[in-house]
Amino acid sequence: MKLKTVIAYSSNTLNKAQSVSNEIGDLPEWDLSDLYTSPTATEINKDLSDVEKLCGAFALKYENKLTTISASGMLRCLQDQEKINGLMGRLMSFASLRYYQMTTDTTRAKFLSDIQDKITEFSSRLVFFTLEFNSLKDSHLTRMLNQNSDLARYKTAFVRMRAMKPYQLNDDLENFLHQQSVVGAAAWNKLFDETISALKFDFNNEELSLEEILHKLNDNNRDIRKEAAESLSFVLNKNINLFSRITNTLIKEKSIEDKWRKFPTPQSSRHLANDVEPEVVDALRNAVVNSYSNTSHRYYKLKAKWLNLKKLQIWDRNAPLPNNEEKLISWAEAQDIVTSAYTSFDIRMEKLIQPFFDKGWIDATVKPGKSPGAFSHPTVTKVHPFILLNYQGKQRDVMTLAHELGHGIHQSLSSSQGEILSGTPLTLAETASVFGEMLTFQTMLADTRTELERKHMLASKVEDMINTVIRQISFYDFECRIHERRQSGELTPTEIGKIWLDISRESLGPSFEYMKGYENFWAYVPHFIHSPFYVYAYAFGDGLVNALYSVYKAGNIEFKNNYFRLLSSGGSKHHSELLKPFQLNASDPKFWSNGLNLISAMIDELESLET
Repeated sequence: MKLKTVIAYSSNTLNKAQSVSNEIGDLPEWDLSDLYTSPTATEINKDLSDVEKLCGAFALKYENKLTTISASGMLRCLQDQEKINGLMGRLMSFASLRYYQMTTDTTRAKFLSDIQDKITEFSSRLVFFTLEFNSLKDSHLTRMLNQNSDLARYKTAFVRMRAMKPYQLNDDLENFLHQQSVVGAAAWNKLFDETISALKFDFNNEELSLEEILHKLNDNNRDIRKEAAESLSFVLNKNINLFSRITNTLIKEKSIEDKWRKFPTPQSSRHLANDVEPEVVDALRNAVVNSYSNTSHRYYKLKAKWLNLKKLQIWDRNAPLPNNEEKLISWAEAQDIVTSAYTSFDIRMEKLIQPFFDKGWIDATVKPGKSPGAFSHPTVTKVHPFILLNYQGKQRDVMTLAHELGHGIHQSLSSSQGEILSGTPLTLAETASVFGEMLTFQTMLADTRTELERKHMLASKVEDMINTVIRQISFYDFECRIHERRQSGELTPTEIGKIWLDISRESLGPSFEYMKGYENFWAYVPHFIHSPFYVYAYAFGDGLVNALYSVYKAGNIEFKNNYFRLLSSGGSKHHSELLKPFQLNASDPKFWSNGLNLISAMIDELESLET
């Protein structure tokens, strides 16, 4: 793959960006040719035509006939569906990934919209399948599963599908919702993405992107952090009415659909999609909230002492510790660190990791219009995942690389399950990513030479775990409250901001003061828009990994093989079944407490280093 140097972080910072780029080294960009060579490739129109024909043929072959086909016929039906899903997934992945590279490019936005419109139109012929399948009698389905072992492999997918049975609408309404989605939630999501990517933040006479201004909140210089927070606050306040409109509309749209489907709570659809019981999520949420005083409150009290402050301001939350002159970590160094951490765990990881670096599967540059944050997109099972990063050479960026590579490994291994079973429920989707972070952290911690270096590493890890567990559960509580309050009427920006402040005070504790404008910081969190209630999956994944890592460190002889089997299972098994070989049970409240104890133990060590 041809690597490209980062030319600039914004139009006004060429010299500074080039200097940083020289220290970081060449950063990779995606080569999407494994999907399609270009948006004008003839294969795109051919695949669109094939999708249209296959969807029509599928409907003619199977609609109103699922009750009469044999077990082998049902297997062929699923295989036909997987072929269609593979083509649609390839088209949507290509269009989406190009869009995320530059969301402000109107031609890319149009290309994505056009592909999305056509896929939605063609796939409307498939809506009948779930409805008709869920009308099958349990005895009939059990008989078919017993008759064909290849069909029985899909049992978990059937169980998940039939869990939606009580909440299904009639065929016409389901078809309407399917076709209407492109001008509903999907359109509001796109408006959010385009707005957030186009925002410019004035900083010291420069115009920075959201990713760049958030990066300034981690600067060693407190004045820089303060200026960045004030710039962030100013721009969000200017746009808060639009972000509130998007949020209010999406919550109302969801509540209308939930009411028609008779979901008992706004969270119910997420729990069903995650294949996790509400009581398990409640156990996780309660364990985390009950830990606030012993985790985040205690840590931030320590941090205020380290920074010699009576009160922390919000721009101090992720500040480096004193005497922590964090050097930039080049891309080559980051690759070596993460690869070493993974391969030290198991040499089988090398073959899984190396293609990401060698074949254009990572886009790491920071550039105007690019989607902020990071993700790993699984695309389709016959291709491979693509990872998006905004790499700026910090230790946190190395951890983000380790995190997204974990997703990529998980997605690569689970692809063997096929299109229907490869998708991992969100509760398990964070397992490999957080485990990869833990491996990388332990590798870097072992390389520390002094007590001060160890303190800085431990503090950084505690902050990451607080961000992954404490903050994400507080985000979940924020969503629960605004969805509940929205049922009584539209929420003003002031009302949403008050809920955000209340939640922040509860989770971060008494060591903080809050600047005017912080009440709007909820507005840039994309998960609230794209995936309501997704955020608890991060805490679920962290708690799960803490438990898994304890089993690993205890010397379980079969741990590595069981771990690979877990990742390779994708969505073919329930989380309870996948955790059995490790003798772990997520429904046990102690399971989550044990994970939180790891955070507390690290804070204990940090306190001991103070004496």
